Amino acid sequence: MPFSIKMIEIQDVQGVSPSSALSGQPAISAEALRFSYSRAQQPVINIPQWRVGAGERVFLHGASGMGKSTLLQLLNGQLIGTGHLSVAGEELSQLSTSERNRFRALNIGTVFQQFNLIPYLSSLDNVALAAMLAGQSRVESTALARSLLNDTWLAPNLWCQRAEALSIGQQQRVAIARALINAPQILLFDEPTSALDETHRNLFMQVLIRHLDRHQHTTTIFVSHDTRLTSYFDKSVCLQDLALDFVEGEIKNAD
Repeated sequence: MPFSIKMIEIQDVQGVSPSSALSGQPAISAEALRFSYSRAQQPVINIPQWRVGAGERVFLHGASGMGKSTLLQLLNGQLIGTGHLSVAGEELSQLSTSERNRFRALNIGTVFQQFNLIPYLSSLDNVALAAMLAGQSRVESTALARSLLNDTWLAPNLWCQRAEALSIGQQQRVAIARALINAPQILLFDEPTSALDETHRNLFMQVLIRHLDRHQHTTTIFVSHDTRLTSYFDKSVCLQDLALDFVEGEIKNAD
């Protein structure tokens, strides 16, 4: 039964506390960070040094296939590269898989292009489950989920629909609500407005910014090709520029 699966997952994160808000430390710190999908390939990610301050809102852009989604998976702890990567004060490579899963549940909210919703659960349960995994009661989690689904304009008649029955755009809204429910220290977005029309895109950005204004310690990395959204963010970063810095450093060292 779905509920028994939820209970097993909830027990797996008991006793894990969310990281405290960072004081004077960067929310994200990377040094000589590299990642390749195989030893025979050139690194997809080559970042010599990158710092993102606590509470910063970063718009990350770049050409397709340059590794933006891969970088988010590194920040999320789903992939582990070489070099140094600290997120919310934790060196992710030093954590076991189960520890990274627990850390992610309590500290990181993510919306990827593949939404990773549980297909047989309802929209409401997909969102509420994330709060339950972080230690909230079922009643509290459901109330929070209802509020966020309303904020993301998912019609109430869809809240009890199984995720697999929703359209792509509707699944995206559920994934957004799930990412926000625990007010995480780190928010990672991979093209979250790609399936929204202009009106709903602007409404989504207003909801996101209102959330960030209420939780000013939250650090946001927002990947998008839509450069019209840059005005919502503190800074704009091109991934190719980060990689170019690494290549230039290697050339200089070789000389």
